[in-house]
Amino acid sequence: MIAFLNGTVAAVLPPQTAYIDVAGVGYAVAMPGGDLGKLAVGEEARVLTYLSVTENGIALFGFLSEEERALFEKLIGVSKVGPKMALAALSTFSPAELADAIASQDIARVSHIPGVGKKTAERIILELKGTLEGGMASLFSQGEVEPARNLAVQGATEALLSMGFTSAEAEVALRGAPEDAGEGALLQYALKRLGSR
Repeated sequence: MIAFLNGTVAAVLPPQTAYIDVAGVGYAVAMPGGDLGKLAVGEEARVLTYLSVTENGIALFGFLSEEERALFEKLIGVSKVGPKMALAALSTFSPAELADAIASQDIARVSHIPGVGKKTAERIILELKGTLEGGMASLFSQGEVEPARNLAVQGATEALLSMGFTSAEAEVALRGAPEDAGEGALLQYALKRLGSR
């Protein structure tokens, strides 16, 4: 995966694209409008990236802050929310504003995102409110846990999603799992909890 680009801004093409020249290779990066406005052609930039690979092709999304990238990754984890909608959300709100709107379950505010209707806003809030209850601070609360734990939780969550559970169900089922549990043990723990409902 391409984690970040360090290079020269070759072009800024509103509303959402920048070209970053890294050692003679030009990368087209889709970025939130606010970030795009901070770039200046000819200046050096460090752009954090997310590489999206779908059946429609490969796209690179860029951000100037770790908060934006983390929130983008949370948003695309919501069912029926793709990278373009997540980018529109970050072009409409700052990460803190969006996290607060989700945490406070403000459907009307979340519905201001272009392409997001009431039902999609409700889905975003339902699936993300638990992870954003503390606002932006909770977005990185998992970062304090050791990386191996994060990978195990991520693997167990992906396994549950592939079984047809929603991300909200997976998150609730994995809550309170033993700290030292590996991916397999986490999956067993979650399935037991889901089965006992």
